Amino acid sequence: MMSCGGSKKDESTPPEIDYSTAPKEDSESSTATPATNNHIVLKAGDDMRYDKTAFTVKAGEEVTLILMNSGEMSKEAMGHNFVLLKPGADASGFANTAASAKATDYIPTDLQSEIIAHTKLLGGKENDQIKFTLEEGSYDFLCSFPGHFATMNGKITAIK
Repeated sequence: MMSCGGSKKDESTPPEIDYSTAPKEDSESSTATPATNNHIVLKAGDDMRYDKTAFTVKAGEEVTLILMNSGEMSKEAMGHNFVLLKPGADASGFANTAASAKATDYIPTDLQSEIIAHTKLLGGKENDQIKFTLEEGSYDFLCSFPGHFATMNGKITAIK
């Protein structure tokens, strides 16, 4: 078991994660400027929901996102992913096209140009980590597994 800390760890082996004790992020800030957090832990479960749907990150700095499928079901029955779209992309249209892209784990090859980053499709108790950097602006994210877009979507806002 690895613990979270301030020092940089070797990232060649993904950390083993205890799904019951994953850190919660503060969504409130006492200042006028929204708090930013460039280390995001996002959970998805068998209830077809992300545990958070809005994040604020620091523009121009690397963001690390860990997606944890805290559910029990297989990826074939209740798979989850995280797909971050470029500004201006049609999230609903992307989700509709993705629903028929089973061969590529619901990441449509003809819409790759609309994607900034995405995780693998995960089954229960699996996790994946991705890194990306955003310019100032607002970005849609979603789960592209068929039927999940309606309840599994959100926004990342990148601020200076």
